[in-house]
Amino acid sequence: MSGPNGDPDMSMSDGINDEDEFEDEEYEAINSTLDQINSYLDDLEDRNDSLNGKLHELMESNREARLEFRAQLLGSQTQEQPCPADGDSSATSKEDLNKDHGDCK
Repeated sequence: MSGPNGDPDMSMSDGINDEDEFEDEEYEAINSTLDQINSYLDDLEDRNDSLNGKLHELMESNREARLEFRAQLLGSQTQEQPCPADGDSSATSKEDLNKDHGDCK
C-alpha cells in the first residue's frame, strides 16, 4: 500500500501517532513563549501608535509654521510693493519688488 505522498514503503498508519508527542511542560513553555511574543507585539503596537501621534503633531506644527512664514513673506512683499503713484503695479518685476520704496507712506 502506498503512503500519503505516494511513497510505496510507507503505510498510512506509520505516520500517525495517537500518543501526545508533547508533555504538559512543553505546552506550558510554548504558551509562555507565545505570551511573551504577544506582550512584545502589544508594546510595539503602543510605540507605533505613539510615534504615529507624534508624527501627526509634527506635521501639523510644520504646516502652521509654513503658513506663518508664508503670511510673513506675503506681508513683507506687500510692504515692498511700489506706491500707486510709481505706475502700474501689475507691470512691476521681481527686481522692483525687492527695491526699497522709502517714499511710499
